[in-house]
Amino acid sequence: MTDERAVPDDSVADAVKGNWVDHKAPAALRPYLRLSRIDRPIGTWLLLLPCWWGLGLGALQKGSFTIYDLWIGIGCAIGAVLMRGAGCTWNDITDRDIDGSVSRTAKRPIPSGQVKVRMALGWMLAQSLVALLILLTFNWPAILLGFLSILPVAVYPFAKRFTWWPQVFLGLAFNWGALLTFTATTGYLGWPAVVAYIGGICWTLFYDTVYAYQDAEDDALIGVKSTARLFGDTAPTWLRRFLVGTVILLSFATILATIDRSVLSLVIAVCGCWAMGWHLTWQLVRFDSTNNDRLLALFRSNRNAGLIPVLFFAVAGLV
Repeated sequence: MTDERAVPDDSVADAVKGNWVDHKAPAALRPYLRLSRIDRPIGTWLLLLPCWWGLGLGALQKGSFTIYDLWIGIGCAIGAVLMRGAGCTWNDITDRDIDGSVSRTAKRPIPSGQVKVRMALGWMLAQSLVALLILLTFNWPAILLGFLSILPVAVYPFAKRFTWWPQVFLGLAFNWGALLTFTATTGYLGWPAVVAYIGGICWTLFYDTVYAYQDAEDDALIGVKSTARLFGDTAPTWLRRFLVGTVILLSFATILATIDRSVLSLVIAVCGCWAMGWHLTWQLVRFDSTNNDRLLALFRSNRNAGLIPVLFFAVAGLV
């Protein structure tokens, strides 16, 4: 008897097993959904969560949460799917030669020949245009920030070619939403958003270094740089530094946003940042640079880590 949940031959190696793209989506649409990483939703979460951090911090700073803020949160959720899809499509276009040389990425749609570069460009443009329609519902300062985000998104795929720290460029792109949503809800770009943005970059350095160890051997063979190759056996020390930076900076951003609110509200919000720190500590304890299954599981667990401050911010806003 055939196992209906068996992984299709054209499935990408690090896709979530049993995902609906591999088993339910129309065959002609699957390569495009894989280009957008719909079969790997963790990246969408990691793009979305800083948006919700910025939204929560903005609502705490202004002292209220409105119906419009609810739309910002929903719009960012839709936009995260679209912009992550567009960004990943761009990444696969620029990395098509590299991906074909790495075992984990060799079956991606472009290097495997399932999608031509011209079609991929059209798919990227379509996703970007829909995301633009959502962005245009925000205020003008937020719209401007949305357009500025194109720069780090465009540069990131090339970073691994010229720096050992490509994760910094990923952090610049993936945490931009903290700046955008804070501005969308308050009408201005404030220090809580800027500090949270830097803290988010530290978080990205943490989780994407963990992720990069899966490809360290292949990257060394083809000459691609990463923090995993740079750190080698010293990874736990560096990950601890990124963890501490994440917690301290996000806590400081939270204090700046809640300084004029009740002490209870401030304490609850800051506790959310420290609770996230405990989750990252749990990841660090379990880190094993030679165990790819564990590395992937730890990377995916950052969805839960990033959700913790969001939940605490929401509770703090009710106090």
